[in-house]
Amino acid sequence: MSTHQLLYEPTDVLFFKDGRPMEGANAGHGAAWPMPHVLDSALHAALHRSGQKSHTHRAHRNGKVISEDREKDGRQFGSLQSAGPFPVNADGQWFFPRPADADQGKSSVTTHKPLLETPIGAHSSLETGLSPALNTLPPSKDKAEKWLSKSAFEAYLTGGESPAKEHYLNDEAIYAAEHNIGIGIDADSGTQDGESFYSASYLRLKKDWKLGQIARCDDKENSDLLEQVFQNSGHENHIIAGGQQRTCTLLRNAFTATVLPMAPEITGTLVRWTLLTPAIYPATSGKHTHPGGWLPSWVNPDTKQVMLLDGPGVKAAKRKKLEPGNPIDAKLVAAIIPRPIPVTGWSLGKTDGNDFGAKATHLAVPAGAVYYFDCDEDETAAQQLAAALNWHGCQTNPQHIINRRSTILGEKGYGLGVCSPWTPHNQ
Repeated sequence: MSTHQLLYEPTDVLFFKDGRPMEGANAGHGAAWPMPHVLDSALHAALHRSGQKSHTHRAHRNGKVISEDREKDGRQFGSLQSAGPFPVNADGQWFFPRPADADQGKSSVTTHKPLLETPIGAHSSLETGLSPALNTLPPSKDKAEKWLSKSAFEAYLTGGESPAKEHYLNDEAIYAAEHNIGIGIDADSGTQDGESFYSASYLRLKKDWKLGQIARCDDKENSDLLEQVFQNSGHENHIIAGGQQRTCTLLRNAFTATVLPMAPEITGTLVRWTLLTPAIYPATSGKHTHPGGWLPSWVNPDTKQVMLLDGPGVKAAKRKKLEPGNPIDAKLVAAIIPRPIPVTGWSLGKTDGNDFGAKATHLAVPAGAVYYFDCDEDETAAQQLAAALNWHGCQTNPQHIINRRSTILGEKGYGLGVCSPWTPHNQ
């Protein structure tokens, strides 16, 4: 099994349009940093175009096919998994979204800390069991940089000394929005349709910057498909990324864990989980009712108790002939969640005309969101929780991404995070 490090170098501007309409007086908003599923779709499409064949994946449950569509069409390249993209500079240094509780410019210092308990008599609109997180800095209108280098991010995790100022960047240092006017094209003649035009913004990376992604596609029948489709570094592989058939040159190298922030060893019983990529937690009903939204699906909505296990689930344990895991004794006590991000899309439909139109919109918890857990004076439980939440589990030299804690789209890069200890306010 091989995991690869992919670097996308655009040949021109890129177009990553969001879900807002692009007609009439509405411009196309295509200059935003791409969400994880966008480049995952680019890889998936590239595998289809390559002519490679893969094991056909069908959705089964208890031995029964649960998707008529997949029974009919199957799903090619279902083993594809990816994470990213993250900005990568000319020196090969990867950058990551700033944590929501480190809001001081040119610094990795933790500025927001939760109260371990809400003072008696104090009013709070938070849900029962949750405490507010307080800013330890004086009020200020200064905005902290949005991106931290790996060194700066690990200084945040360990509480170490902040690195130099070049490790903190805003969007303007990485990419710019470029505005252009386009014309409508007649599909038959390939010329201007004589009646429509549009305006749109495009993403242009600054010189020597790239989009970094981690991916693997180990097929049961054809082994490593990414290795077969994309030649190794030194060769120019071209790939279509985003909208309007924009292209990138793709460089493939072997994955090394040194590109992503590694979680420090957990000491004590308080665990902080910081998201490196967005996560999606849809609401559910019926037997397992859960409000979703900002609250992870693996946290009990009433008691805030973590419902993860320290090992495989019952069915996975039976399949792998292992002992099932035990519940981790940990409770969510606070969270800092920035504004949610809408995740949507548009389907062009299938050959029979079904499923054409807008896809369901989800509100994702953005990268940089922070969750705080209390393991009730059980240090072993704190270490088990960190192993269940860290993208690299408890390994110090992982060969692939182990944990993706997003209810949906985890295989497309949602739900990656790292853990670290935290201290309550005024302690």
